[in-house]
Amino acid sequence: MTPAGLLYLDHNATTPIDPRVLEAMLPWLREGYGNPSSPHALGVRARDAVEAARADAAALLGAPVEGVIFTSGGTESDNHAVTGAARLGLRAGRDELVISAVEHPAVSGPCRELASLGCRTVTLGVDGDCRVAVDEAARAIGPRTALVSVMHANNETGAIQPVAALAALARAAGALSHTDAAQSAGKVPVRMDELGVDMLTVAGHKLYAPKGVGLLCLREGLRLPNLMFGAGHERGRRPGTENVAAIVGLGRACAIAGQELAAEAARLAALRDELARLLCAAVPRTAVHAAGAERLPNTLSIGFAGAVAGSVLAHLPDVAVSAGAACHGSGGGSSVLSAMGVAPELALGTLRISLGRGTRAQDIPHAAAAITLAVAAARAQG
Repeated sequence: MTPAGLLYLDHNATTPIDPRVLEAMLPWLREGYGNPSSPHALGVRARDAVEAARADAAALLGAPVEGVIFTSGGTESDNHAVTGAARLGLRAGRDELVISAVEHPAVSGPCRELASLGCRTVTLGVDGDCRVAVDEAARAIGPRTALVSVMHANNETGAIQPVAALAALARAAGALSHTDAAQSAGKVPVRMDELGVDMLTVAGHKLYAPKGVGLLCLREGLRLPNLMFGAGHERGRRPGTENVAAIVGLGRACAIAGQELAAEAARLAALRDELARLLCAAVPRTAVHAAGAERLPNTLSIGFAGAVAGSVLAHLPDVAVSAGAACHGSGGGSSVLSAMGVAPELALGTLRISLGRGTRAQDIPHAAAAITLAVAAARAQG
């Protein structure tokens, strides 16, 4: 439950658990405690619940049911995809990993670590709207490429990447493709069969499911080397007894998203655009980042020149927004905005505002007024 009086506009950092998701989970936290690998009735019930959640996830994501691997979250899924693809590539004499300059650390981090195995990372730049250029990618992808991994939507700006075109380039070169869809799944259509990617990542807590659960989808026929080793859970691909309650929650969250996606996306886009309009009208020297790109309907990255984001946040005790991506830590500024070529004065004063299911029309003028006052106070401080 959101604390009384707090307006929560940081859904790209994490979402609250949808009450319908929690309701689906509760029986598996109480009486449904059986181990899914056990042969008795409690175990069989738990196994059936896991498989039903797998089917719901596959339906939302256009993925083969057998290709859905439940994990501890988006970071594990990304690490599995990148490391597994690199190991496959090295066996075939392919040692290059192609990523964008705005990837999540769960992708860029393992790429750096894989240098010890002889892998080289090729980084694609982005334009002023935070998008990778397909022609640049075409020049970078070649016979040494093992993997092309570009996120579906950027977690700071919301810009949606040309993933289908990049996946086609990877396929033509004989490389694997992966996209981190943690921010986009459930907000815009994300279908593995339409994007043409070999691997796709989802994080439960970005989708109104609990933290600590996620999934990795593999295309049919892809045998990816394991990231972890142990017993034969998840068809031998991810050891460890399944977190049944969390998996059930993720499955229910996927089912809800599939039913409500179109209407909710339109509603949130209208609210986002109204908030941007009010802020740009009230606050001089303001710019919306990635305004020329197709963006997530809930995401507004907006810079206020002459202010420092940390100071703005200090004057916003009753509105929860972010100075950037929560997972990137603090300090050093936004590498995403830097890669886009955003002027430092605007980058330092940038807020990421991300709306969600709980955001209502009456919240928008309230948020705009509070942020306007906070920016003025931050500018006055110098």
